[in-house]
Amino acid sequence: MDAIDLKILALLQNDATLSIATIGEKVGLSQTPCWKRIQRLEADGVIDRRVAVLDPVKLGLGLTVFVSIETSDHSRDWLERFASTVAAMPEVLEFYRMAGDVDYMLRVVVADMQAYDTFYKQLIATLPLKNVTSRFAMEKVKSTTALPLPAAPSNGRFTPTLSVVAGE
Repeated sequence: MDAIDLKILALLQNDATLSIATIGEKVGLSQTPCWKRIQRLEADGVIDRRVAVLDPVKLGLGLTVFVSIETSDHSRDWLERFASTVAAMPEVLEFYRMAGDVDYMLRVVVADMQAYDTFYKQLIATLPLKNVTSRFAMEKVKSTTALPLPAAPSNGRFTPTLSVVAGE
């Protein structure tokens, strides 16, 4: 990846509906080389997908809940069953396995408290859980899907590095 690729990524993160001509113009390329770079970034998996970001409140989904989960069972079988069950719940927008004092963290979006109660009852019925803690968002202060892209090095080439954490 080079500085032009990073500029293309920054533009697409902000507005994936930009035309190839517009992107090319902004990064100093004609349409064909610009399109080939975008295709390469998609083929390499740097661009995972292009989506529309919807306003949950305008869709009647005004309650965001962060759910911390602790479990006593850390077996592979339990995790696979739990992960497949939770991942299939449409209310769960994000699902993380955590390090620290909780085992899993979910970001859940629902219409209201009654909808969350229904979700909660479904969640605790899936598998045995040690503790479930719900935190309700009162106000969205910042929300973005744009990743902080690195600055291009002086040689114009960016080489992502892979860091390995012990135990993973």
